[in-house]
Amino acid sequence: MQTVKVAGKNNKHHVLLYAISTCGWCKRAKKFLNENEIEYEYIDVDLCSSEDRNKIRQDIQTRGGPLAYPTVIIDNKILLTGAPQDKLREVLEL
Repeated sequence: MQTVKVAGKNNKHHVLLYAISTCGWCKRAKKFLNENEIEYEYIDVDLCSSEDRNKIRQDIQTRGGPLAYPTVIIDNKILLTGAPQDKLREVLEL
């Protein structure tokens, strides 16, 4: 499955964002990451093939997360749903 990489000055952490292309909360999460110059990758789940959507669902559920978007995975360990800015600031050391 293809991710879109967004360059940023802050690349201390590997950040993966699962989003829906038309979701306001997902757009807000992308905006937050961009404004804080965080390097991240994202996948707009609704634009993926059904096979890739199933892989993404499985990935989120295997990590113990609910099927909700946006879902942010940091350093392949920390899963945040809804991209709460205060928690993102803490985990990303902003």
